[in-house]
Amino acid sequence: MFVGHYSAAFVAAAHPKAPKLGTLFVAAQLVDLGFFSFILAGVENMRLTPGITVMNNMDLYDMPWTHSLLGAAGWAVAFGLIVSFWLRSRAAGAITGAVVLSHWLLDLLVHRPDLTLAGSPPKFGLGLWNYPAIEMPLEIILLLGSAWFFARAARPRTGRLELLLLVLLAFQAFNWFAPQPTELDASQSILGLVAYVLAAAIAWWVARGRSDVQAA
Repeated sequence: MFVGHYSAAFVAAAHPKAPKLGTLFVAAQLVDLGFFSFILAGVENMRLTPGITVMNNMDLYDMPWTHSLLGAAGWAVAFGLIVSFWLRSRAAGAITGAVVLSHWLLDLLVHRPDLTLAGSPPKFGLGLWNYPAIEMPLEIILLLGSAWFFARAARPRTGRLELLLLVLLAFQAFNWFAPQPTELDASQSILGLVAYVLAAAIAWWVARGRSDVQAA
């Protein structure tokens, strides 16, 4: 799951007490922002194993701090509290926390069994990465359906949401169709971090000038 994670941000941003879309885009990928940062720092680990799933070759064997349910809940509580104090709104904090936690639940659909409850076995994952004919349309439907829902509620300025969607779809196309790396190095983590930051920046720009949502 990549751009499908942003569906939670789009749906949440339609709520009148939610923070702005840029904040929710950070929330939607906060777990992976932490994961790739931890990979660079050597706190968590992965390896590349060709053929481990049909759609990618990431063997995510060590990620207890980000991709356990307990770890994801910790990130959700922490970021939710930050937003709650920042905006002085418990509702905004709760919405933000729910978007963070949605990351683990959406990953559960696509990952092979490498997700944990608290960092140790048993491991969970329904494995839709092995079924591209299901996973690929599901991800696009989640993204476009949630963006349509957001657009109806927020009515962003013409062209801005469309640009964001084009960028996200380009990222997803690269993720799906670019040659899979066979050797792990820092570039994979850095590329992921840059993509998440750029998406959040454009999402912040999309939401600029809205009067029905708090500034964040």
